[in-house]
Amino acid sequence: MIILDEPTAAFDALAEYNLYKSFNELIGDKSAIYISHRLSSTRFCDHIAMFKEGEIVEYGSHEELLLKKGAYAEMFEIQAQYYKDKEASENAG
Repeated sequence: MIILDEPTAAFDALAEYNLYKSFNELIGDKSAIYISHRLSSTRFCDHIAMFKEGEIVEYGSHEELLLKKGAYAEMFEIQAQYYKDKEASENAG
């Protein structure tokens, strides 16, 4: 088993992308627990457990959790808004 706690915190965007792209190859046949506050980095995970105050409040795949429109979906949209706002600003200029 491999436990990774915020493993891409010091990565630039390209290095982070390359890690996600090759994650399964890097892990091999081991199980991995991937801890992150950036929900964009959870998209490649098979199962996601969202915690609040030490309790699991939601569990499922990225797509399942978005469809629930609960705490995970809300947090994902809040974080994604930064990228959407930035992209809109860059396209306007």
